[in-house]
Amino acid sequence: RAEMGGESLAPDDLVTQLLLARGVARDDLDRQRVPTLRGFMPDPSLFRDMDAAAARLADAVEAREAVTIFGDYDVDGATSAALLVRLLRALDVPVGAYIPDRLMEGYGPSGAALVRIGEAGSRLVVTVDCGAQAFDAIAEAKAAGVEVIVVDHHQCATTLPQAFAVVNPNRLDEAPDAAAHGNLAAVGVAFLLGAALLRELRRRGWFATRAEPRLMELLDIVALGTVADVAQLRGLNRAFVAQGLKVMAARRNIGLTALMEAARLTRAPTATDLGFALGPRINAGGRVGRADLGVRLLTTRDPIEAREIAAELDRLNEERRAIEMAVQEAAEALLSTGRAVTVVAGEGWHPGVIGIVAGRLKEKLGRPAIVIALDEAGGGKGSGRSITGVDLGQAVLAAKEAGLLVAGGGHAMAAGLTIDGGKVSALADFLEERLAEKVTAAVADRALLVDSVHAPGGVTPELVSALDAGGPYGTGWPSPRVAVGRVRPVRVDVVGNGHVRAIVAGDDGRNFKAMAFRAADTALGQALLGADTHRRLWLAGRAKVDTWGQRPAAELHLDDAAWAD
Repeated sequence: RAEMGGESLAPDDLVTQLLLARGVARDDLDRQRVPTLRGFMPDPSLFRDMDAAAARLADAVEAREAVTIFGDYDVDGATSAALLVRLLRALDVPVGAYIPDRLMEGYGPSGAALVRIGEAGSRLVVTVDCGAQAFDAIAEAKAAGVEVIVVDHHQCATTLPQAFAVVNPNRLDEAPDAAAHGNLAAVGVAFLLGAALLRELRRRGWFATRAEPRLMELLDIVALGTVADVAQLRGLNRAFVAQGLKVMAARRNIGLTALMEAARLTRAPTATDLGFALGPRINAGGRVGRADLGVRLLTTRDPIEAREIAAELDRLNEERRAIEMAVQEAAEALLSTGRAVTVVAGEGWHPGVIGIVAGRLKEKLGRPAIVIALDEAGGGKGSGRSITGVDLGQAVLAAKEAGLLVAGGGHAMAAGLTIDGGKVSALADFLEERLAEKVTAAVADRALLVDSVHAPGGVTPELVSALDAGGPYGTGWPSPRVAVGRVRPVRVDVVGNGHVRAIVAGDDGRNFKAMAFRAADTALGQALLGADTHRRLWLAGRAKVDTWGQRPAAELHLDDAAWAD
């Protein structure tokens, strides 16, 4: 049982209050408490071009026509491609995957690549996590007799590419009930296309004498792509992740199992593991290694190959960390104050880590950030990350339409671009003028929201278990934050890589550990390190279970602290 507001509440009562506080209607509690596909799955036919895309793929299945899945080089692209490869392979379709090299080919399909795929024998290409802005490339493919189905979730322009079908909930002409799913990652859209394809084949009687593939067994891949792409965990996405984690715990996917072993994950994975342990390793292939490693890992049927690829991705992830640290230090040295949107550019920065660095700067500054890697020829590749309430993808599209970018696009929270190095300052001015008021409003509305308040004795493993029942948690559905007080610091020190550890005690005689990660040089860390042991504090953060001791103990991962007197 957990303490809240002086009352003793059973775990279910705590989750109920959590759901209600987050805007869940009382008559929707049961569906939200246990998010399932049955409860959240829309009819795929809601989406424009979905039925046409499913019918074209069904034709390919019946004819055993060669199909190529063209994916982006990040986790969402890799998982989207892997899902369709595994599904079509189960339907006995000759299917392959093509992942462009980040440095040599850049983002999205090129006309040359699509034509080469067609010349190699695949006249049907499905782009995943890319293609919404590939006007010239798809037109070139069409002229060469290659049909392209676009499966994407990035922002669309007022016109669409000349593809056979464009399946994207963020099409500007999408109906409201379909546009409501605009927060899906591309892998979620690919899953819906898979469901539509199986339904179409079922309608045609294809499974009268054949076994139907179990699409639900691919939810582990969907969960990984959804979390790693920082999609909001609300509605269908939350169901994808909740059910996908169950599939992943069974370890049926040989590649994912090898990756979990390489990441030293011996327990059932959590959404946090997908975002911080597995996702970065898949990403490392596209960032600093071979772009196709992620798809190969997720589709292999050979345990030996899976272990070899997982080990290589683990090594590349360590290499990526070192490169990222160097770029981050250089980018931080260029930061200037007074800008609503941070835009920094530097020569020699590795394009494979600029998105991560942009995310770090966004977290550090609390404002949108774009990091641009300039090459020797004067061109630049940029990646941006935004804050809630500021649509960076639309702003980048507007900059492209204004002639400031060679290419660009994205969604509300993330964007990518290609730019002439001489236009970086003009881009910064354009974004400042367009977004300054929105950033100011978003920052002003920002507050530290608390889900529940507890006495120190209420910070227990049982509390953590009760709160976990409201998960899975992630972007758009954050892990519950609790306030705990009043406490006094007993011992405070710096551990690891600048982490501040505090042992605190309450007037109720109970004590627990609190951690402020990478906070030694921050205002929070300095306040804790210099705290008077006789003064009382209120702490706010996430309650977690520490399993290192002889028995599990709860600890608090801090977001903030305030003096109680």
